[in-house]
Amino acid sequence: MRYHRGMPLHLYNTLSRRKELFTPIDPARVTMYVCGPTVYNYVHIGNARPVVVFDTVYRLLAREYPKVIYARNITDVDDKINAAAQAGGVDISEITGKYTRIYCEEMAALNTLPPTIEPHATQHIPQMIAMIQELIAGGHAYAAEGHVLFHVPSYADYGKLSGRAREDMIAGARVEVAPYKKDPADFVLWKPSTPDLPGWDSPWGRGRPGWHIECSSMIETHLGNSIDIHGGGHDLIFPHHENELAQSTCAHGGKLYVKYWMHNGFLTMDKEKMSKSLGNIVRVHELLDQAPGEAIRWALLSAHYRQPLDWSDDTLTQAKRTLTRLYTALEQAGDVPAEAAAAPAGVVEALSDDLNTPKAMAEIASLAGALNQATGPAKAKLKGELIAAGALLGVLQRSPQDWFAAVGANKAIDSAEVERLIAARAAARAAKDFAGADRIRDQIAALGVVIEDRAGKTTWRAAE
Repeated sequence: MRYHRGMPLHLYNTLSRRKELFTPIDPARVTMYVCGPTVYNYVHIGNARPVVVFDTVYRLLAREYPKVIYARNITDVDDKINAAAQAGGVDISEITGKYTRIYCEEMAALNTLPPTIEPHATQHIPQMIAMIQELIAGGHAYAAEGHVLFHVPSYADYGKLSGRAREDMIAGARVEVAPYKKDPADFVLWKPSTPDLPGWDSPWGRGRPGWHIECSSMIETHLGNSIDIHGGGHDLIFPHHENELAQSTCAHGGKLYVKYWMHNGFLTMDKEKMSKSLGNIVRVHELLDQAPGEAIRWALLSAHYRQPLDWSDDTLTQAKRTLTRLYTALEQAGDVPAEAAAAPAGVVEALSDDLNTPKAMAEIASLAGALNQATGPAKAKLKGELIAAGALLGVLQRSPQDWFAAVGANKAIDSAEVERLIAARAAARAAKDFAGADRIRDQIAALGVVIEDRAGKTTWRAAE
């Protein structure tokens, strides 16, 4: 049975450091895992980039294959969560429950599809303990003073994913220097918990898992020992993904863990990396007060996913302007129903070339230009193709009127006042008070609104 129905898909594999033809392990069940958030605070725009990027990969895969299992985890046990809970005098579940809900709501506002599976780390403690026991039995891990550590020298290929030298890895991981370690690079799989910290019973005493073992066990539980794609931000390559690769490969007797490793580039603010110390972190909920989530999504996809993306006020402004032009093309073709159509080959080809979203966006802009010039049957076909192309990028799926209203709402435009003024202008024109009608039009323009009279009807949208 032939599953793949489109053009060849090529993806850059961090492990091989080159673009490769995507050939899934099982075309009937394509698997992808993306590292999700540690839920202790609001999501910043840098956290949102991998979510939007891999949502777009998911959309592309779902177009090509009949079944795609996409897992994106929730890390709900972590020292940062513990600190937030202690500072607030509450149980960690209050912190994690609150910020998980906010995260899901905000990612949905960016037009991201819900993953097939959203596993929570705390629901997989028995699986983590079982994997740690496998690693100990295989000679890859050892218990010491209430801790269990992975013994890095037991895995000869350690460092292959990041390409780092051993000395750089030890320094880069900021590993704790502890007398119970057999090797300075050894990392924690399990650590003891004091009575005031969350903990679970284990063969090594009451404790909690290390970060890296969480993803390995959730992947094993829901996707299997070997998966097609593992994604995340560039900052996760080392130590997180390097450690995952080592422990999962060893736990499964040397079996392939991940076929394609994908990592998106950093997001900077005015050329500087986001950091709390610099005070330049921008939260998604703050941006949603300035623009529709669709515009934030378009901005995040405006640079190639592997390249750095510099975020500024202009990034979002330009995204709103571009989407307004695209929705205007759809609005002007409102007199014809969209023909059911597939995304044009140019858009699919761009995305199939390692998710080249800037090129796909250029193709979409050309498509909108063609729609503006089209007449007759071609108009319905081009309109359908524009909507289908937008769906692959997660945009252009609402009505133009809804978009214009949303942009207006983000500019604090009083919709009711605009409608009142439009009605007053219509009354003035009906009474042949054209000077009064012009004055009202000026009032509407002063609100940051553009009106258009077409076919006896007046529509409005926020000015660019």
